[in-house]
Amino acid sequence: MEAPLSSLNRARPALLATGAAVAGLLLGMVSTGASHAADNASCRPDGLYRTPGVDVPYCSVYDSEGREKMGADHQRRVIGYFTGWRTGKNGEPAYLASDIPWEKVTHVNYAFGHIDKGNKLSVGSDGEKNAATGMTWPGVAGAEMDPALPYKGHFNLLNKFKKKHPNVKTLISVGGWAETGGYFDDDGKRVGSGGFYSMATNADGSVNHAGIDTFADSAVSFIKKYGFNGVDIDYEYPTSMKDAGHPADFPLSNARRGGLVKGYAALMKSLREKLDRAGAADGKHYMLTVAAPSSGYLLRGMETFQVQKYLDYVNIMSYDLHGAWNEYVGPNASLFDDGKDAELAAANVYGSQQYGGIGYLNTDWAYHYFRGSMPAGRINIGLPYYTRGHKNVQGGTDGLWGKAAASSCPAGSGLTKCGDGAVGIDNLWHDKDDNGKESPAGSNPMWHAKNLEKGIVGDYVTKYGFSADTKLTGTYARKYSSSLVAPWLWNAEKKVFLSTEDEESVAKKADYVIDRGIGGTMVWEMAGDYDWNAAKGQYEIGDTLTSLMYDKFKTAKPYGAKVANREMPAKALDIGVEFGDFKLGDSNYPITPKLKITNNTKTALPGGTEFQFDYSTSAPGNASDQSGFGTKVISSDHTGSNVGGLKGDFHRVSLKLPAWQSLAPGASVDLSFNYYLPVSTPSNWTVNVSGTTYALAGDLARGTTVVEPGTGTGPTDPPGPTDPPEPGKCTAPAWSASSEYGSGTAVSHKSHTWKAKWWTKGEEPGAGGQWGVWQDLGAC
Repeated sequence: MEAPLSSLNRARPALLATGAAVAGLLLGMVSTGASHAADNASCRPDGLYRTPGVDVPYCSVYDSEGREKMGADHQRRVIGYFTGWRTGKNGEPAYLASDIPWEKVTHVNYAFGHIDKGNKLSVGSDGEKNAATGMTWPGVAGAEMDPALPYKGHFNLLNKFKKKHPNVKTLISVGGWAETGGYFDDDGKRVGSGGFYSMATNADGSVNHAGIDTFADSAVSFIKKYGFNGVDIDYEYPTSMKDAGHPADFPLSNARRGGLVKGYAALMKSLREKLDRAGAADGKHYMLTVAAPSSGYLLRGMETFQVQKYLDYVNIMSYDLHGAWNEYVGPNASLFDDGKDAELAAANVYGSQQYGGIGYLNTDWAYHYFRGSMPAGRINIGLPYYTRGHKNVQGGTDGLWGKAAASSCPAGSGLTKCGDGAVGIDNLWHDKDDNGKESPAGSNPMWHAKNLEKGIVGDYVTKYGFSADTKLTGTYARKYSSSLVAPWLWNAEKKVFLSTEDEESVAKKADYVIDRGIGGTMVWEMAGDYDWNAAKGQYEIGDTLTSLMYDKFKTAKPYGAKVANREMPAKALDIGVEFGDFKLGDSNYPITPKLKITNNTKTALPGGTEFQFDYSTSAPGNASDQSGFGTKVISSDHTGSNVGGLKGDFHRVSLKLPAWQSLAPGASVDLSFNYYLPVSTPSNWTVNVSGTTYALAGDLARGTTVVEPGTGTGPTDPPGPTDPPEPGKCTAPAWSASSEYGSGTAVSHKSHTWKAKWWTKGEEPGAGGQWGVWQDLGAC
């Protein structure tokens, strides 16, 4: 799989690596108290966790349907990352708050804040060199400081412009590629402090609650001090997959792999609850979002992405899908799979029956992964305003799906094998490796790529170390795949392939967002957008692509605000469902977690009780279990390969308690679930009890009332305990030496009832004694 190129890359949020009691929330229903509490509950987005006992002021951000209020001309989000380092102080073109197309965007994410040695959110020491809080730009039009604010820098300007554009929200983004496991000090040197890894997870893999609480408290204080509307977490990456993230962090991150997901979930829960309490006190809802990976490899090690319920929305980093971390030449951010991806073909993804021919290195696959657990409107797809590319490409069609292997890899990349990345004039926004040398990556702002396409050498090249009389070699012909929705530049003479975005591809992605009810788009980073400067005859920093999305979205229908695409029951039962016991790293294939069902009601669930749920079409419809619950897929919104996109969102699954096994109040039962590509938390659960179908409280659906099984909204009297079977009347099926039995399965054998402690076949009940697989439940 993908791997990082540079050890000090801070110019983007992602580069892929190798290889409460729920019932107490009342799920949005009116609690006793003032009418404003009822109003706030009615505005909560579908599936969003609500901090117990807190009247969260959702209506300050969301309408009565749970959709975000962004202004009459913003039906979908346009979220732009604004980076703190394009100050112009080093001679390169600046991108300041005055350059943001404020009328066209809905949210601005400032990149980046970091976690300091004390586990607090920071942007470094105050001072005139601090771009966030101290720097000024004398003489630059639009960059005049607001004297009413006690700080300067980017934060001053962001708040100055927000006064003019009050519908635009700003969030502080924390982490990013280089600052997930450390931070840059005031001298620009990277400090490997541990960052998210050590703040959220202890060395033994346990949750670092003290570190998390310190950080979350500091985050609340930070956004209130500097006028932000929320926090965006760019943790790269809380996955159990080895060697994922920044190579300099591997000694620390790899040792904690087994606990990173639990730490991540604890961090998000703490942030959500502290932000909710602060928001209730301040009368405004504070947002919590993440930048999430799109890589199937990374997501496989993130369990079922259980943090989704704490997030206002997720921004998918659906880019860096191909690049010079390996030899496979392909698009940076294709919308669809075409069935020809060379990297996937080499791994036999298309030939594997278990994978169902589903290619997972494209935006559509990543969107459907998250759609399995979230409303479309709480998801935003990522677009890159930068290129990726290779040189010396061999084979392929105009370079596409060709190969370009390098003889050596950048120092500090952590790689022993990598791709031959484009350099020089084809790598304007390059990083440097540990030895200070250019990292080959084909990384360019889109405005430079447009100039290459037109054969233009822009006057800015001297700011990047090139001569004013630089000449281009060969021609950069624009190519386009309508099946991938991906443009690229191909220089046949140099064998250079640069993956790009332009008006055609962005328009298609905007249509995709509109057609599927998706919340919107996120772009990394705004400084890569372009406009044509007719006076100079060249492309420069602009807002062409952002404006295109704004124009598309302003008349779109409201986004999809519900998780389910079917009518769901209005009454819910407090029955817990939890996926756990995931194997770590590469051992987690096929993906075989334990599904634990816990009856938190006061009523026993009879044997044969049927549960149904949805899981995402990001995995094929071949999920199963090995535990005797008859788990099967009963309907699918998509079958077959995903060439041209997945046609629907969900597979519907049925499972039943065995006929002989009731589930008493407070009791749990486990079964082994089995699937082959990553899915986010299965959703839209229903359970049928005595002929009535209920939702489950844990889905956090809007407008659902938690009840006891029965007809009313209040609890019903639980039935008496089930009498044990009389001796001589064994009710469990007879044990068979040829049958397979999963954990929790009961059988009868030699006038006793036995329960399997784990999966077994052929081992006779009683033969292993008290240490064997079978637990003796007594005579029957």
